[in-house]
This record gives sequence, C-alpha cells and structure tokens, in this order.
Amino acid sequence: MNRNLVGWFEIPVIDMKRAVKFYNAIFDITLTQMDTDGLEMASFPFVEGGYGAGGALVKNPDFYSPSDKGILIYFATEDIPKVLNIVASSGGKILQEKKQITANTYIGLFLDSEGNRIALHCRD
Repeated sequence: MNRNLVGWFEIPVIDMKRAVKFYNAIFDITLTQMDTDGLEMASFPFVEGGYGAGGALVKNPDFYSPSDKGILIYFATEDIPKVLNIVASSGGKILQEKKQITANTYIGLFLDSEGNRIALHCRD
C-alpha cells in the first residue's frame, strides 16, 4: 500500500461557531466553513500530497454526537504544551499533559469545546 489508510475524518459539534473559534485558536489556522445540503461543515486546511489526512467539523444532530469515549483523533503538532495552554484558555479541558510514549514520541489529550476527546502527537 503506498498511501495512508485514513482518508478523511469528521469531528461532531453542537455549536459550529464555538467549535470553529476553538480550533482556529488552538492550532492558529482558519477552517473553511460550508453548508452541504443542510449539513454544516468546517474543513481543516489540507495540503494535497502532504502528511496526514483531511477532515472537518460537522454539525448534524441526527447522525453525529460529540463524545469523550469514542474514536480518538491525533493531531500532529510541534509544541504540545503550547497547544494545551491555548486549549485551557479557549474553552477546552486538558486531560493529559505532554507524556513521552517512546524515545522521541510524545502525546497529550484534551476535551474540545464540544466534549470530544482529542489527542496531540509530536516527535522530537
């Protein structure tokens, strides 16, 4: 296989405006908002051919419900403590500070503004 297995992800939200503000703040990005046949979405920036998968925040209470017990998505970052500091001041909750899991790999966990459990991943 010459590709990454994950091609797309969706993070459930209750309040799209609040969630977009939260993710824009913690990752210093601009999500692109759209409405597709009544489905509110805000997509994360994506670089074709770049590392990782694309994804979006999605609001549709009939199909999506935020959860702290479901699938765990890891966002790559170069500075876990910096992101976690912004999480805490942007309406999220830190679940686990930066933790070393291998010789040069670290993770951190938080709840986003909607109640989803999300992870951070970095390598030194």
